[in-house]
Amino acid sequence: MDTVIGLYGETVEVPCNNGAPKPKDLFITKWKYDNGDLLTQLKDQDASVIATNQYKDRVSMAENSSLLIAAASLKDEKIFTCMVVAGADISEYPVKLLIHILLLFLGITISSKVKVDEVTGLTTTSSTLQYTAEKGDTDALFTCGTLNALSSPVSFTVTYPTERVSLHVISKGPLMEGDNVTLKCKADGNPLPTSFNFHIQRKVVKVENSDSYTVTDVTRDSTGEYKCSIIDNAKMEDSKNITINYLDMSLSPSEKVMKSAGESLALNLQTDASGELRVSWTKDNDKLDKMPKFDKLTYSDSGKYEVVVTMGALIKKASFELVVEGIPVIRRLAKQRGEDGQHKVLTCEAEGSPKPTVAWSVNGTSADESPYVNGKISYKLTIVPTVNLTVVCTVSNELGQDTRAINVSTCNDTTKLVVGVIVGLLLATVVVGLAYWLYMKKSKQGSWKTGEKEDGSTEESKKLEEKIEEKLEENSQKVEV
Repeated sequence: MDTVIGLYGETVEVPCNNGAPKPKDLFITKWKYDNGDLLTQLKDQDASVIATNQYKDRVSMAENSSLLIAAASLKDEKIFTCMVVAGADISEYPVKLLIHILLLFLGITISSKVKVDEVTGLTTTSSTLQYTAEKGDTDALFTCGTLNALSSPVSFTVTYPTERVSLHVISKGPLMEGDNVTLKCKADGNPLPTSFNFHIQRKVVKVENSDSYTVTDVTRDSTGEYKCSIIDNAKMEDSKNITINYLDMSLSPSEKVMKSAGESLALNLQTDASGELRVSWTKDNDKLDKMPKFDKLTYSDSGKYEVVVTMGALIKKASFELVVEGIPVIRRLAKQRGEDGQHKVLTCEAEGSPKPTVAWSVNGTSADESPYVNGKISYKLTIVPTVNLTVVCTVSNELGQDTRAINVSTCNDTTKLVVGVIVGLLLATVVVGLAYWLYMKKSKQGSWKTGEKEDGSTEESKKLEEKIEEKLEENSQKVEV
């Protein structure tokens, strides 16, 4: 590996392949170091700077492909590699760069002492360097030597006071009530300070052999300005404003509530937070569009209500259970003929809470009930009445009861009634026909006395007979129906 020595503050030239001529089939030349690429140059094109760090504005490429580094500093002491792509070959030429400082230009004092050996006549020369170190000389390497040889480099510890203090708040996200907050104080002195004063809400906490302090279980009252400073210079300080986020929420009512149907219920939701809130409501786990309002309670209002209030990562929940009660009321009692014509189906529809139970005054062949939803339920009873009767439906719960009755006739009595009505209509038709026939007969006798012809009467008699036959046939059909 080649070694190149450059002067501090000057432009340093680092040769590629020890300054050998460029290959004829050169395709690309690239300079790089351990932390990344610096610049590249394609054949017959200008070099392009790739570096984005401290070398961005300091590096360039010479005509002979050498790397040029402007304003050389001790931090440039590293290995730079020249990569050459020529034809199908890729070659790399690492170069070690050393930076020396010409102390002649720094206004320093160098004293030399020569001692001659009286026996051999040989001389021993010693040289002493004295100069005022600066902060930038930290980690600097010093060598001494003659024209043809250098000593091994040595470094000296440069001490300097703190010029800047910075306070850092260690947190994974926005600070919430109950969190622990770690404060870290950094200084740039050498040696680094090991003790600090932390100003925590008008109290000074001295921390030794550490640069950190943790405030535990913070609250909204912990919001404010925090400072840190070095112990031997209180003016050398830094500060940060810290905000502790909080969220308070209360809901009334917040437990089980018993109410009667028709009453009202007032909800009261109070919130207090350090930021913007989001509020959502659910009833029995189903989302509601807005906060519920109960001016006149119904059975369908019964359920479990929950409110969720969020602010960032903070979440507060509250809930209450609403039970709407009422004495059961029968809304409808009806009857219906069964499909076979022999059964009667009675329906008793009721509303109330707690769930009403039913009692019938008669027994039936089957009894059913619908699901109990929103305080409503329907009961059905199937019976086969053998006599005319009155059926009573009674619904009740622990709050009271309601009763309603309905008249139910037998299926046979109904048939007899229909047949009787039809027979009555038939007899009435016959009577009317006979009466009309007698009237026409008397009219005929009168015409004989006056000497009138009986042709007209004969025609009328025939028409009467036809009408009577039509009525008889029509009534016969009704009886069949």
